[in-house]
Amino acid sequence: MAEKIRIRLIRSVIGVLPRQRATVRSLGLRKIGSSVEQEANPAILGMIRAVSHLVAVEDVK
Repeated sequence: MAEKIRIRLIRSVIGVLPRQRATVRSLGLRKIGSSVEQEANPAILGMIRAVSHLVAVEDVK
């Protein structure tokens, strides 16, 4: 079974580049404080790296 991670939006997407805004949306995040659980695969980890200044990540056990 793949490892799961919890991603939480901690900063607003107002004023960020449209590409970063789309990345946050494609991760499944909408409002500040919203969180989702995703599989920790290379695609998701790359998206997190692109918007690391907007999100917080933690492992789910």
